[in-house]
Amino acid sequence: MAFMRGSPVLTDQKFQEQTNEARTGDAGGAGSFGRQYDPALAGGPQPAGSFAVMTVGGSVTATLVLLVLLLGSAAFGWTQVVQVEPILSPTTGEVVNGPGLPGWVIVPLLLGIGLGLLTAFKPKLARITAPLYALAYGVAIGAISAVYNGWYDGIVTQAVFATLAIFATMLFLYVTRIIKVTNKYVMVVTAATMGIFVMYALAFVMSLFGAELTFLNTPSPLSIGISVVIIIVASLNLGIDFAFIEKASAAGVPKYMEWYAAFGVVTTLVWIYLEVLRLLSLLNRN
Repeated sequence: MAFMRGSPVLTDQKFQEQTNEARTGDAGGAGSFGRQYDPALAGGPQPAGSFAVMTVGGSVTATLVLLVLLLGSAAFGWTQVVQVEPILSPTTGEVVNGPGLPGWVIVPLLLGIGLGLLTAFKPKLARITAPLYALAYGVAIGAISAVYNGWYDGIVTQAVFATLAIFATMLFLYVTRIIKVTNKYVMVVTAATMGIFVMYALAFVMSLFGAELTFLNTPSPLSIGISVVIIIVASLNLGIDFAFIEKASAAGVPKYMEWYAAFGVVTTLVWIYLEVLRLLSLLNRN
């Protein structure tokens, strides 16, 4: 998922862009993470003719809708993994017959990436592009999950519960303010996320020339440690997502940003899930 996590999706910059665009002429826009927002924007009746505003409840509903679409299409992708091909067993090293990733998976994968990037750059389209992204990317994730589960029975269930546990933990830490999303927090997490993105991009470019970063894929203490660090960074991105939803809702940004916020949360959850899946596969090969 790092392909679109070069920086957190729900950034302060996006928040200010969309608020300023909707409230042309407002002095100073809507503020930023770590600053106090104008309480007048957080409640009370909207002036006549004003635009519909984003709410926390609306963002939660949009997130649930995207997750349902993602899981539904993932179930379809899972059922399509029926081909069998000779491959080296990751546990024994012997050539055996096992589940292979269908070649067509690249189509929904690229479509999902394209829709994700379009959503990131054009938040106004999120009501349309975010559900389409969930459907397209879900098919690819379902197929990938089926292959993983074919080699390591039960690994997908473990990854799903681990992802849910991470989400619940981060939500608790954010709500109780044990974790405070300050400007420094955002800067550090964004820098770490960009570093991971660069590493993934380098690995992808090297793979095009037949090489690979072995420390990422071999079941070694280094690769396992890197995977754990990536999961931590991905989890910390949830804090930024939660802060965006809370503060953007209080500031009264346009309602279409509910879908953009939901897209950001789902993007982070998918990234966490895929990284947990990879970590569990490394541990199973150890």
